[in-house]
Amino acid sequence: MNAVTDKKPRLTTSAMIASIASEGQRVQAAPFGKALVAHAAQRPDIVGLSADLSKYTDMHLFAQAYPDRFFQMGMAEQLLIAAAGGMAKEGLTPFATTYAVFGTRRAYDFIHQVIAEENLNVKICCALPGLTTGYGPSHQATEDLALMRAIPGLTIVDPCDALDIEQAVPQIAEHKGPVYMRLLRGNVPLVLDEYDYQFELGKAKRLIDGDDVLIISSGFLTMRSLEAAKQLAADKVNVAVLHVPTIKPLDEATILREVKRPGRLVVVAENHSVIGGLGEAVAGLLLREGVIPAKFRMLGLPDAFLDAGALPTLHDRYGISTEKIAATLKAWLN
Repeated sequence: MNAVTDKKPRLTTSAMIASIASEGQRVQAAPFGKALVAHAAQRPDIVGLSADLSKYTDMHLFAQAYPDRFFQMGMAEQLLIAAAGGMAKEGLTPFATTYAVFGTRRAYDFIHQVIAEENLNVKICCALPGLTTGYGPSHQATEDLALMRAIPGLTIVDPCDALDIEQAVPQIAEHKGPVYMRLLRGNVPLVLDEYDYQFELGKAKRLIDGDDVLIISSGFLTMRSLEAAKQLAADKVNVAVLHVPTIKPLDEATILREVKRPGRLVVVAENHSVIGGLGEAVAGLLLREGVIPAKFRMLGLPDAFLDAGALPTLHDRYGISTEKIAATLKAWLN
């Protein structure tokens, strides 16, 4: 082992857990579970379901608060979705939770045929989206948005932080129709309160402005984009960040207005494969509308089966750490 390798801290399996908070960062515990418990107090029709993962989606808080309204379906995701659809037909509003890989891959046909085709009022909230776990392709939902975007009538939400989740829960509960929401759980970073931000279903929000780069981002890549913007400001590179928490329907008007500002490098940053996610949705919009930015790039996960390992290492390897994002943007500007 050489001296350079010796200087790096050895990352153990504990670094594979699905926490994206950096050391010392402000966090909020279980924002999804707490928000759902609070909103369900005034909505007796809300019920919770889990596919044997309530502790790992923060649904256990709902189960503790409303044991008669919680249903443990076991490791059977197709049953989870089918049961949620049946409950919705009886007038309930089910929140069905599991890991994103299981909820989207294993239960896809049931979401498509049972839930979406009949426009049932089911909210599917899935943890471990994209690269938020180090346990390899079996648990890394790097293509969930591509799968869900292809389903007609399905609203898709990719929140950035605890504030986004806390405010999104009551709004998706009030929305009539099926919703797929990516879920950050456990100790979730708290970021957006610093930017006078309020979640609004279906709307993109510009968090900071800049004349050199426009980053259009979703999920925790918005947090990373804001951090990279701070680093680049020291090099007199001015970065704008447009947060797009609703992937479908896309806030086309806001995106077009921002991209039409001339002379900026436009980058779409997402915790998802570059195939079929926000990047391709934005690219398709720009082509259809004839809006051509000075430069257009997509910053996301590769079209590949990703490695297992410690999350910080993987985020560096696949270019979605703050340092790698800043370096990539500088390279694209040259």
